[in-house]
Amino acid sequence: MIQIALLCTRAASEERPTMSEVVQILYTQLAAERWEEWQQVEVTGRKDYETLQRSFNWADDSINNLEAVELSDGR
Repeated sequence: MIQIALLCTRAASEERPTMSEVVQILYTQLAAERWEEWQQVEVTGRKDYETLQRSFNWADDSINNLEAVELSDGR
């Protein structure tokens, strides 16, 4: 029941089960399968976020790099 409750509190509405799916899950053994399916989605999403975050680490580095930067001559 806790797993079903957690599925129902997902941030994205398309990742949450409908009420008819919840009823079906409660009356069948699909809860474990659905939980694992959504866990895979969560793991994949987390990996994608971490990859994206790493690709923007240069921005953090440039904020912390206080060395003077010389610009090229006027154009």
